[in-house]
Amino acid sequence: MRFHWVRHGPTHAKGMVGWSDLPADLGDTAQVTRLSAHLPAGALVISSDLVRSVATADAICGDRQCLPHDRDLREMSFGDWELKTSAEITETHPELSRAFWTDPGETRPPAGESWTELTARTSAAVARLMQAHPGRDIVAVAHIGVILAQVAVATGQPAREVIGQKIDNLSVTELSWDGTGWRLGRINHLP
Repeated sequence: MRFHWVRHGPTHAKGMVGWSDLPADLGDTAQVTRLSAHLPAGALVISSDLVRSVATADAICGDRQCLPHDRDLREMSFGDWELKTSAEITETHPELSRAFWTDPGETRPPAGESWTELTARTSAAVARLMQAHPGRDIVAVAHIGVILAQVAVATGQPAREVIGQKIDNLSVTELSWDGTGWRLGRINHLP
């Protein structure tokens, strides 16, 4: 079973974008077309329920079957840091913001969610998909935090070792389940 994790189109926001429902810029139609053509024809397509992921999934779905959007594939909840820039966050929470990036496991923004909570939430969605659609290719349109959380699960690395991995908008990260464990394919592939 293969998961093709697609990061949604860009929002052009300058702050931390978690659960804010910002639209995606899908104006690069050539890139969207290449992305859609790269993905397996018989795959099932699912996305986060946030509009930037929904619109991206709609744009690449083509003739593939689309599954209902899944709230558990949302980006991390940044709580009080939502839509704030790194400078603003560092000014109001210098120690907590440093810990969030250097020791991200249990550290959470005020009224937000930790990497551990994000990983548990998104892993539950993956488990449901695997149970409901065994052996199928899944195209999951989601967010950078979701994709990095699943890379961490697949590789067994702690969050602090994967959070620096680049995941571009409209890129594909491939993870395969062989029945006993995950295999990491291409990361951040831009077709």
